[in-house]
Amino acid sequence: MPTYGYICSSCNHEFDEFQKITDEPLKTCPKCSKPSLKRQVGGKDVSFQFKGQGFYCTDYKKKSSSCDCCCDKKNCE
Repeated sequence: MPTYGYICSSCNHEFDEFQKITDEPLKTCPKCSKPSLKRQVGGKDVSFQFKGQGFYCTDYKKKSSSCDCCCDKKNCE
């Protein structure tokens, strides 16, 4: 789930909210209670983490005859 940054166009209050992509954007500012929020992709402290074995080898490594990565050799062909 992504973190969305919100900024209020009335009071300039900024905050991050962890939401599903399918969730409706928030509309009401929690500080001033006015319906003037704008949603931005990513927040102030955006980070993400790749999990799983072989991500680098199977997705981004250039094809070569020798494999020096940590994944199974058959994935690097």
